[in-house]
Amino acid sequence: MGYPRRALRLHATAQQITDNYEGRVPSGEGELRALPGVGEYTAAAIRAFAFGLESIVLDVNVRRVISRAWSGVDAPASHLSTVERALAQSLATAADDSSVWAAASMELGAMVCTKKTPQCSSCPLKRTCAWRTASFPRSGAGPRRQSRYEGSDRQARGRILTVLRESETAVDSDLLVDMSTDRDQMLRALESLESDGLVRRVGGAFALPF
Repeated sequence: MGYPRRALRLHATAQQITDNYEGRVPSGEGELRALPGVGEYTAAAIRAFAFGLESIVLDVNVRRVISRAWSGVDAPASHLSTVERALAQSLATAADDSSVWAAASMELGAMVCTKKTPQCSSCPLKRTCAWRTASFPRSGAGPRRQSRYEGSDRQARGRILTVLRESETAVDSDLLVDMSTDRDQMLRALESLESDGLVRRVGGAFALPF
C-alpha cells in the first residue's frame, strides 16, 4: 500500500492487545486511541462497526456526503472544523442506529455521492440535498496533486526496502547507497528509514527491523 509504517504499528498493536487485553480488541475510545497508529477515525470505525456503539465515523466519503447534502458545498474543507464535527455528531445522534448510519453514509459517499461523477438521480437524499437544490455550485479549491514518484526519495526508500526484504542477511550500507548515482538521496532515504524504525543498523550494515 506504500505505507510501511503501518506494518510496524500493526505488529506493535497486536502485541499490546495480546499483552494487555488477553488478545481481544478493546472497545473504549481511550483504550483504542492508546494503541500504536490508532487515531480518531480508526477508533471510531472500530467502535461503530465491531461493537455497534455510537461513534462519529468521518472518512472522506462521509464528509463529502454531509458537506453536499446538509451544507450545500461540493467538497469539505481540508481540515475538520468544530462546526463540521458538531453537524456530524447531530446526524449520528439522530439516527436510530449510529453504526448503521456510519456504514450507510460511508457507502453512499463511495458508491453514489462520488467526488467526480455523483449519481444524483439515484441518491436517496436527492429531494433534500442542499447542494442539488443550489444547482451544484463548485468550491474554489483545486485538486491536490501528489509529488512525482519517479526519482523521488519515496522511490529510493522503496528500493532500499526491496533489497533488504530479499536479502537473508544485513546489507552493507555502501552497497545500498551505491544503488543510485545520487548518493546523497540514498543516504537521505536510508537515514529516514532508520529514523522511522523501518530498518535497523547492524554494525556497518542494515536489515529490516524483524
